[in-house]
Amino acid sequence: MQQLKDRIKKDGVVIGNDVLKVDCFLNHQIDPMLMDSIGAEFHRLFSDQKIDRVLTIEASGIAAAVMTAKYFGCPLVFAKKSRTVNQSANVYTSKAFSFTHKTENTVTVSKEYIHAGENVLIIDDFLANGCALRALRDIVIQAGAIPVGAGIIIEKAFQNGGAELRAEGLRIESLARVKSMSETDGIEFI
Repeated sequence: MQQLKDRIKKDGVVIGNDVLKVDCFLNHQIDPMLMDSIGAEFHRLFSDQKIDRVLTIEASGIAAAVMTAKYFGCPLVFAKKSRTVNQSANVYTSKAFSFTHKTENTVTVSKEYIHAGENVLIIDDFLANGCALRALRDIVIQAGAIPVGAGIIIEKAFQNGGAELRAEGLRIESLARVKSMSETDGIEFI
């Protein structure tokens, strides 16, 4: 998606060789027009599938997932990274290591929001090692639903998550695939 790549080139900040800071438009401050375009693009890419639910993990994937769900005309469900007092104990759980927070989270989704036989599209902001995506796919499978694919905003293709998950049979559509990045040489896309 050229609009996204242009925005990453313009406003993304590379830290070291593995951190891409895009918080000015994606995950701290959000550009709603860009998120709408992202939702429309995921809808186009997965228009060959019937989608019953969109699933993401809090918090950075929510904006794009909302827009994607809007285009599919279906609910958005987001996995919570921590339990709250008002959350039912009747939940699906899976573990996901967070690269940016350097912590392992037990993510949860209430069993009342994903049902057996439903087609679920997973949306996330980044794909690097694949931990969050594996946890979300696991939750979908626990529910007896079908993980029809994953829409990823930015994939760090130089890390192994995308290749491994594709080899396992998961359809992944990434809007921007980063081949390499460094503070001195910038960002190169596939």
